[in-house]
Amino acid sequence: MPRDAERLDRLQCAMKEAGLDAIACALPINVLLLTGYFPVVGKSVAIVTRDREVALIVPEDERELADCDTVDHLVAFHDKPGEAIREACDRLRLSGSVVGYECGEALEPASYAAMHLYNSSITGLLDGAVLRPASELLARMKAVLTPIELDRLGRACRIAEIAFEEGSAKLGIGLKETEAAACFRAPLVTIGTGFEGVSRAEGFVFCMSGRNSGRAYGAYARSRAKEICVTDLVLTHCNSHADGYWTDITRTYGMGPMSERQAEIYDAIFAARMAALEEIRPGVEAAAVDRAARDVLRSRGFGDQFKHSTGHGVGFAAIDHNARPRIAPDSTDRLEAGMVFNVEPGIYFEDFGGVRHCDVVAVTETGTEVLTDFQTRMEDLIR
Repeated sequence: MPRDAERLDRLQCAMKEAGLDAIACALPINVLLLTGYFPVVGKSVAIVTRDREVALIVPEDERELADCDTVDHLVAFHDKPGEAIREACDRLRLSGSVVGYECGEALEPASYAAMHLYNSSITGLLDGAVLRPASELLARMKAVLTPIELDRLGRACRIAEIAFEEGSAKLGIGLKETEAAACFRAPLVTIGTGFEGVSRAEGFVFCMSGRNSGRAYGAYARSRAKEICVTDLVLTHCNSHADGYWTDITRTYGMGPMSERQAEIYDAIFAARMAALEEIRPGVEAAAVDRAARDVLRSRGFGDQFKHSTGHGVGFAAIDHNARPRIAPDSTDRLEAGMVFNVEPGIYFEDFGGVRHCDVVAVTETGTEVLTDFQTRMEDLIR
């Protein structure tokens, strides 16, 4: 990944406005923002100064992955990071400087089977600095992606498209939900790693069929041992990443010819999707995008069955309903070019089944670009 001059410019301007000399972060999501590197085990620390100097402190085991042209100072440690962080602070001349740091609640996408999170202990490792909370600044920075970041996210979406094509081709009657999910998940890794220069690719996929799909509006997804049956709706949800840039994608497949009721639901979902997409452009209130989708479903008689917001920020995170822009009825956010979020109208009947179609979209200077422009017709989703 090349050095992201635009990201450094934005950080520099934000630090000047906030009266900060530097920003120090340890959450992997924020280390990625500052350096372009997505830590593996969560022990890395990134520091960026107002003069655009970038330091990255990493475990020795991650040195090879982290050794790139995006940082000025790469410092590795074997066990505890304290001495390495002090070395980096000395190189950056931070003694007595005002340094912003992350604080408060956070959702962190999983980068490994176990992760180390510094939490408040990061402040004790920044000896000699005057510390100021910077979580609001970091949230604003993550809301608008640079062209380089959009390119990296686009690779993650293209990998996911291949995985959906391969996984959906293997869907069949009698396959367990868990088996179906595995068919979608495997290509995220096997095709994703090495794809267009991607170093690390991973993801989570869950399939919910029949009545289980009617309960897929909840806070988390779960594949079960249930076998897929004729006439089932199979809602397939994917969160995947390529080098730390995350997708949020859902497709719902019909097993066999569509019933009249199923076709009516699909038609409403795609009409709501199109209404939302047509609303997206710079300057528009995020709540208006939610309203466009919600009004269509309400007019079709499905208002009560749309049980969540229309979307939230995507890219640096997969599932964070506070990530900006929040595409929700009560959102006060306003769209800007470079913002990326999901559009996910859904209809759920717990005694029948559910349909959700979730795309990743980017706001452009003139409108929107759908980064997951595949399987976008009902005919594409019948198996």
